[in-house]
Formats: sequence, C-alpha cells, structure tokens
Amino acid sequence: MPEALEYRKIWTMSNEVDLSIVIVTWNSEKDISDCLTSIEKAKQNLNIEVFVVDNNSKDNTTKVITDSYTDINLIRNTANKGFAKANNQAIKISRGGYVLLLNPDTKVNENTLIDSIAYMRNYEKAGILGCAIHNPDGTMQYSVRKFPSLLSQILVLCKLHNFFPNLKPIKKYFALDFDYTKEQKVDQVMGAYMFLRRSCIEQIGMLDEHFWIWFEDVDYCRRAKSAGWEVIYSPTFSIIHNQSQSFARLCAVKEQKLFNKSLLYYMKKHHGRFVYWILMMFIPISIALSAIVGVFEQKNNKINIQ
Repeated sequence: MPEALEYRKIWTMSNEVDLSIVIVTWNSEKDISDCLTSIEKAKQNLNIEVFVVDNNSKDNTTKVITDSYTDINLIRNTANKGFAKANNQAIKISRGGYVLLLNPDTKVNENTLIDSIAYMRNYEKAGILGCAIHNPDGTMQYSVRKFPSLLSQILVLCKLHNFFPNLKPIKKYFALDFDYTKEQKVDQVMGAYMFLRRSCIEQIGMLDEHFWIWFEDVDYCRRAKSAGWEVIYSPTFSIIHNQSQSFARLCAVKEQKLFNKSLLYYMKKHHGRFVYWILMMFIPISIALSAIVGVFEQKNNKINIQ
C-alpha cells in the first residue's frame, strides 16, 4: 500500500466525472445541509456529481435541498425503499470513475475526497476504501469490524456484548484491538463512508436489495474480497459522523426486528441454512431484550443494538 500522503495528486478539471457521491436520506432535515455544504467545500477542482435519494421523508429534507442546492441530482421516492435499493437507484445512473456512498449525517473534511481518489488511483488493488470516522466531539468512532460469525451474533442477539465486551468472539467481531492510527487491509468498513472503485462495482454488481437496512455494507465488502479486491481502512482522510440520527427515531423493538431480518438473510447467504436456523432460536430473545432496553433508554431516545 502507498505511504500516507505521498500519493496525493492534484489534477485539472475535465469533462469526465471524477466522483459520484450517493446520499440516501430519510427524515434527514437536520443533517443534510451540513453534509452537502461540506461536500461543496471539499470538492476543490474535482469534477463531481452528487445524488440524493430521498426515501419518502416526512420532514423538510427535500425542501432544504431544492431551496439551497440547485446542482444536486434529487431522486424522490414515494415510499421508503430501504438503503440498498435507494443507493442502487443512483449508482445505476452515476458516471463517476469512483462512487462514494455517504450517510447524510456526515461531514467530509477538506481533503477527504481528493485524497481518497488519489489513493485509489495509486493503489489499484483497493476495491473499497474506508476512512477515519470521528464523533462530533472529535473522539474516534469504531468503524472497522471482522465478518460476523455464528457465535458472535448469538452473543449480540442476547445483548451480552454490552456486559462482557472482552469475551473473545465479541472482541474479535468488533475488532476492539484495532489500531485506528494505521492503514490496514480489513474485512469490512462502515457504510457511512464507502468509497468504491467503478471496476469493482462492475465486477460484483449492485448492493443486494434483499437488505432493507443493515448488513448491506458487510455483504458488499465480503463480495468484493471474495472477488479478489482489497478492502482498505486509511486514517489519512476522515469524516465526522453524527451516528444513527435517523434510525434513533425508531422504537427499540422495530429497530431490532429490522436488524434481525438483515442478520438472518446475511448469515443464510454466507453461512447456510443450518446457521440460519440456529440463529432463529435466538430471535425471540433479542426482541424481548430490546423491549426491556427500550424502556430503560427511552429518556435519551437512543439504542445501539450492535
């Protein structure tokens, strides 16, 4: 892998689109303006196109965009089609040599876009690139994990990761010993910032639309690695992520059910029916526990099920 910061190249504008940025929104009125403004500041001399795919927001998300950002390609869905399908809508019509899947509750830093492109141009084995992700207060967000295993997901469904984070399967899955100061090959990076090479997309296809929300990014990283691409985490570029603001509005049980559906599909797809049926036995436990957790966390209206 290239040494950090030695691969940056500045190039002049051309008629070709350097980068397509895809943002899926759902009731993102409070975040989308900061996100789009940060992109405008970070574009420098890149030729970029930005797509916002709105999943039938009930707030003023689309009004904020149409009132202040006339150069955005806005796709309005009349129903919430989920994260994977909405991303695919834009990816299919995008023209960039690279595609960035970006959450609306993020802000990209000044050199993040241009450095990401320069990295990918200089390291052709990378199919997916992730960056350092910081909380609004500047602390590091855990954004790298190992691929899920049967045991780790049983423990997650039973909420034991909240009480015993040092259990070996939990520590391994959440990569709790990962060094976020070093550039490394990884299993998966967080979908809040997934920088994709066009040729990787062309080889492995679109996001799997069987995932409505959760695990579509995990699945995509796994498919890329299976096809011979590398998934890279680099701390050289970074974003700020105000994590899970849209889905914090869901009740705990509903959120857990959505999580369970995606988990079961992912595990059946990559580990087979036997693993799927074992996990099915723990689904009622996870729902009951999420209801209990929801009562205790109702005051701050937030639950982190993973």
